[in-house]
Amino acid sequence: MALIRSITTVGGFTLVSRLAGFARDVLFAAVLGAGPAADAFFVAFKFPNLFRRLFAEGALAAAFVPTYSGLLISSGREAARRFAEDALAVLLVVLFVFVALIEMLMPYAMMGLAPGFLSDPEKFAFAVELTRITFPYILFISLVALMGAVLNAHGRFAAPAATPVILNMVMIAAVLSWSQFARSPAVGLAWGVAVAGIAQFVWLGLMLARDGHGLRLRLPRLTPQVKKLLRLMLPIALGAGVYQINVVVDLVIGSLLPSGTISYLYYADRVAQLPLGVIGIAVATALLPLLSRQIRAGDGAGAMESQNRALEFALLLTVPAAFALIAAAGPVIAVLFGRGAFGADAQEATAWVLAAYALGLPAHVVVKVLATGYFAREDTKTPVKIGVLALVVNVVLNLILMGPLAHVGIALATSISAWVNAALLALGLYRSGRLRPDSGVRRKLPRIVIASAVMAGAVGAVAAAGETLLAGSEPVRIAAVAALVIGGVVLYAALAQLSGAVSLAELKRSLAPGAADQGAASAGGDAPVP
Repeated sequence: MALIRSITTVGGFTLVSRLAGFARDVLFAAVLGAGPAADAFFVAFKFPNLFRRLFAEGALAAAFVPTYSGLLISSGREAARRFAEDALAVLLVVLFVFVALIEMLMPYAMMGLAPGFLSDPEKFAFAVELTRITFPYILFISLVALMGAVLNAHGRFAAPAATPVILNMVMIAAVLSWSQFARSPAVGLAWGVAVAGIAQFVWLGLMLARDGHGLRLRLPRLTPQVKKLLRLMLPIALGAGVYQINVVVDLVIGSLLPSGTISYLYYADRVAQLPLGVIGIAVATALLPLLSRQIRAGDGAGAMESQNRALEFALLLTVPAAFALIAAAGPVIAVLFGRGAFGADAQEATAWVLAAYALGLPAHVVVKVLATGYFAREDTKTPVKIGVLALVVNVVLNLILMGPLAHVGIALATSISAWVNAALLALGLYRSGRLRPDSGVRRKLPRIVIASAVMAGAVGAVAAAGETLLAGSEPVRIAAVAALVIGGVVLYAALAQLSGAVSLAELKRSLAPGAADQGAASAGGDAPVP
């Protein structure tokens, strides 16, 4: 399967999931608002999702896929399947012990995660209760990540990419039904998270068996390959998961600020996660197995080409998304969340946070692309060192900016640290000869930036001119923002085509069913080092 086709497959399903997630969050905002109960639930929701993104989707996939792909090439399908089954057995035991330990120590974990809640004993106790309900989600979703990595290694991307849709569907059902019968809507939503984990596990297990890659449960064995997997996972979690760690740092520091801060950060992050998830995760997911195969086959030129095309495609979509979110942060937040308990003050505060997060969107996606270049070569030390440095930058900037800029300073610090991370990852690959932006990247990037800036200027001007419509009834506001978004997309597409930032002919060839997985014909750069 061609790289761009794989990216669009993952991105398409991720887009469906994110849209369902927006529907979910609209209901969250209407039911919970931005008060103490919302803050407690979002901490409970973020805690297991932090480990999911760090260890399950981040470290597990990045460590597992290169090893599994290498076994497929060198030893065949049965050896690779046995490795996956051994990994599943060990992972299940480790996760069960981990979940049981955290459940017992949850009050202490909450002290570290949201220390600001200690000043409100009722809020603190409620957050502990909710998090104890949601935390077992990490067990099921980690097993889901392993099964999804197996499918991705075989070039099957659709079923794993569709799995997050189940979470959002279950959560929507919980908002509409279960939360009405629980003593608090937040309690019903917490149980919805736990049920969603089980549903996702069952779904992907069935898909894995249908494709002939079903895994049997064995007795745990620490084989050499499993030991290697475990050794790789921790440093990869730090290297690939700096964004998620930064979000938790934001959470901890945000708990020290006035009530509602965590909710502002959550809602803004959810909007920012749309392009990050649809583009960044899709590119990294599709690129990792391809790079792993090319590197193990000794195809350094093909690996360089794949990385350049992934970088180019990611920036083509992410840069305009960042510009547009900055230009239209207010209308977007108002339409998505401006109803029920989520009033005008909360909308304005969240819009400023969204604009600050948007500044770092391209950097977060570039980090995912470049980190894949290290992980495919099983180099985990370099991303760890860079990730830790970026994390320190984020903490320092948080402490500096939270005073004068409050919640906006927290988001701004996260964006700046992402750019530091991306720059250092790029520098490391360049010095080792594994990153050489070719003529396509060098020629198109300035055009992408110019087209994005012009589009954002037009979107901002139209939003300012149509302020009356954006302040009207809900159907009018929705129609106005929809027109604004569609108009921005059409304008950017036209400007990108006219400026040469994208060629429709090239894009069409990339999406063709017969497109090659690789192609070293693109000009630019020295011969890469595998």
